[in-house]
Amino acid sequence: MIRARGSGPVPFPAMDRSLRAVLFGTFTLRFSTGLTGAMLAFYLADLADAGQSGIDAKVVGLLAALFYLAELTLSPLFGILADRLGHHRVMLYGPAFGAIAVVMTALTSNVVVLGGTRILEGASTAASVPSILGYIALVTARNEVLRGKAAARFEGATLAGLGAGFIAAPKLFEILGPNAFLLNALFYGGSFLIYRFVVADPTGEREALAARHTSLGRYLSLVGHSHVLLLAPTWIAVNASIGLWFSQSLFQLAKANPEFPDQWLLRGFSANEITLGAIAIAIVFGAGIIWWGDRFDRFRRTTIITFGVLGGVGLVAAGLVVNHGAFQAGASTGHSLLIGGAGIVFAAGLFLLAGATPAAVGLLADVSERFPGDRGAIMGLYSVFLAVGQIGGSLIGGLVADAQGMDGLLLATGALLLVALVPLSRLRGMEHHLGPGVPSVLGDEPA
Repeated sequence: MIRARGSGPVPFPAMDRSLRAVLFGTFTLRFSTGLTGAMLAFYLADLADAGQSGIDAKVVGLLAALFYLAELTLSPLFGILADRLGHHRVMLYGPAFGAIAVVMTALTSNVVVLGGTRILEGASTAASVPSILGYIALVTARNEVLRGKAAARFEGATLAGLGAGFIAAPKLFEILGPNAFLLNALFYGGSFLIYRFVVADPTGEREALAARHTSLGRYLSLVGHSHVLLLAPTWIAVNASIGLWFSQSLFQLAKANPEFPDQWLLRGFSANEITLGAIAIAIVFGAGIIWWGDRFDRFRRTTIITFGVLGGVGLVAAGLVVNHGAFQAGASTGHSLLIGGAGIVFAAGLFLLAGATPAAVGLLADVSERFPGDRGAIMGLYSVFLAVGQIGGSLIGGLVADAQGMDGLLLATGALLLVALVPLSRLRGMEHHLGPGVPSVLGDEPA
């Protein structure tokens, strides 16, 4: 029995087979995405070693950017399409686009064609994320606990799938070479089969399809003036703070940097040390995602996001202490306690920060309650915010790491998180207007 906001107690079903299948399909689909991205780096390196001209770091960066640009520009289109055709139907497009992309990748060494495959991979994500999140928003309508669990497990499945793909990529490519891309086509096929035969049309989708929908032109012209985008600055800033670490952390940790001799985190760590650290971080972050996702009925979304941002600031402070205090950790018991305490604060901050991701997804789903005919369009903003944040974080990370090393990454993270706090007060004041309400068509309400 769950008490929906603004209503009496209403019985709700637990997570059913279709919703579990959607989340498992999210894991397999993101596994394929991570696998392709990592294997492509090895493939390009092999082509360059073989003497193929035109392959350098700029080309590698351009191919990566094409993926995010495709996701950024196509997500709204596929979100609107999902509202008109059905979230379940458009969900099938993602694995199909991905399978075509990896088959093409296996059969070509032409850089221009490889650029096209990255656009197709971006289209795969652009089609799948809005339709999957639209599906989740529909089946969890007016159910606080189920929405929290689904949002948290979506984030967990996404991160776990991408991580598993990155881990599997080196050995698969070493064993199979470019044929590993053909194997990945089978993995994409597995995701397609899950969505096609295990996932059922959600209750309420027929009514949602019959509702009035926004047009693409009206969506683009009006969404910027609606309270829909109150979440944008916070979510983009949080994604940027995470994105700068994804783009720079491994590179910075793996090599000793003599330009910053006073920074312990730049002393150069072995692959095993980095792997163990990454596993520990993944465990803490994953636990935070699940724990906070199960607390949607107890805490407001903006409260969880605020805790996450403040936890991230604490993480930054602890990281600075470790970066400059670890060299002296053996000098005295006091120093050792200081570093140990900083490590505990770092872990606690990471646990709190993890809650911001499912809370933001849940808040976006709450927004979609006001626009039942446009859930896909609203949820497609997830990919837009994610791509903008990842691109911005990657660019910022490169600049600050060159200028200030690990200190630069930590301070930039803190600055981005403080930026994320600024719009939260206004968002918190508007939060009671979100969730179930009078059905609207996107843009019909005043900003």
